[in-house]
Amino acid sequence: MSHMTNPLATPDQLYQRRSFSSLPAELQDAIIFSSQCLTQAAGVLLQLPQSATAQANVILARYWLVEPFMSHEFSDISAASLYLVAKLGPSPRSPRDISNVYTYLLSPASTLFRSPPSLPPLRSITSTTLSESAYQAFHSRILAAEARILYALSFNTHVSLPHPLAVTYLQAMDFLGVRKERIAKRVLAYLNTALLSPQMLYLTSQPNALAVAAIYNAAKDVGAKMPECEWWEVFDVDREELGFLVVGMRSVEGWARKMREDVPRLGQGMISRRTVEEEMEKKRGLGVGNGSGGGQGGGELDVEAEMARKMDEKMAEMEGVA
Repeated sequence: MSHMTNPLATPDQLYQRRSFSSLPAELQDAIIFSSQCLTQAAGVLLQLPQSATAQANVILARYWLVEPFMSHEFSDISAASLYLVAKLGPSPRSPRDISNVYTYLLSPASTLFRSPPSLPPLRSITSTTLSESAYQAFHSRILAAEARILYALSFNTHVSLPHPLAVTYLQAMDFLGVRKERIAKRVLAYLNTALLSPQMLYLTSQPNALAVAAIYNAAKDVGAKMPECEWWEVFDVDREELGFLVVGMRSVEGWARKMREDVPRLGQGMISRRTVEEEMEKKRGLGVGNGSGGGQGGGELDVEAEMARKMDEKMAEMEGVA
């Protein structure tokens, strides 16, 4: 059964990533969201199967869980994750193809994270290809990022996706067929959308639980008649976990809509380390604290220092009176 399960994130890893990062929570979310959207877009342009792109996004999320966000350029980690997964699967892609696609997606010609788009979306990708020297530099960065990903994950790149299990469960529940095609499409939509979840659902739950939650949501959406018994227990999912995943999957759409509005405000195009550094400088200038809860900003520290000074003065006055 090991091939149907994934290594899951521990509570300590989730807490430390959120609380002890030097970046505010909103910037962490923006980096992860934009990197995963970039990976998905690159997978589409490279004509990779969705399974490969989904695996790359899971690898990407695992990497961000254990490595500092600012250790590498975000787009390089995305490209390296996709290159690694494609290379290990039945549909490898050459570094040249990947460099062309990422050069296009990061260029002003791309409409990704640009509102409004600066250039027509039908502009040819070949018009934004790299020169030979730039390609060699990109290739070197991708190989370095790939090595770092493998090291960070202890060379464990196994990813079991819930999509095949969901199809099997649908078949077992007699939800497959021409007339029941709508529910199957909704299930796959929920599973693909869950890759963007801020709760990192693919890192905290096993594939069977994700498949059951997607079926539950899809059945509710289309008004399908479900068994009156606790059918999810047949697939080894308890009620508490199912409830958490159902709510988590339903919340992704609204959260992603908000992120699509917020990400372009950080700068036109894909977020880069330079964009994040500039945003952090603005926050420091405004005295804004770390939104992750792992520290205090300059404004909070100034208030506490002033309060401590007044307390010292008060104590000195009391000692003088005594």
